Amino acid sequence: MTTLLTPQQASDVGGVFAVAGAIQGAIGSYYSAKSQALQLESQSSSLAFQADISRLNAVQAEFTAQQIMRAGNLKQGQVSLRAGKIKSSQRASLAARGIDLSVGSAVETIATTDLMKEIDMLTVNSETVRSAEAARLQRQNYLTQSAIQDVSAENVMASSRTISPFMSATSSLLGSAGAVASTWYQDRKLAAIAEKLGVPK
Repeated sequence: MTTLLTPQQASDVGGVFAVAGAIQGAIGSYYSAKSQALQLESQSSSLAFQADISRLNAVQAEFTAQQIMRAGNLKQGQVSLRAGKIKSSQRASLAARGIDLSVGSAVETIATTDLMKEIDMLTVNSETVRSAEAARLQRQNYLTQSAIQDVSAENVMASSRTISPFMSATSSLLGSAGAVASTWYQDRKLAAIAEKLGVPK
């Protein structure tokens, strides 16, 4: 057999459910705000990590630039050494044939070797500087990127600090308080009407 609640009992049960709903809403608001703050903190940590990686990449780019410069210097040394050997060989060959090294084609041959050496040295230097500068430009790009990531990480962390789970829960409770009071008032009004109509309490 089904037992019907009296209007007063229904009012009391409704009030309990309204309060319970308000508390549940406040708890939900608390954990929602907490979750949002944690997500922002995680995002900030990720950006800070990316900034660290960018700084490491910048260090690597500078190391690459220095390696390029060392390799270029070594290559220039090899060009100079090879040209010196060619020049010595030319001098020895010309002298062995009794040709005067200070005049005519002998001077032109040696001058051509010197010119070719200078062209090769300038070519190596140009390629070296261009490659090293490209690596240093990449380094600067990495440093700029890390600075932007640092600022973003700080901004996101600052945003996470503005979120207060307790304030969210309090706001939710205050918002629900009006609804609970309104429900309570309506229930009391209905109970008064039921009493006038003679419905048992």
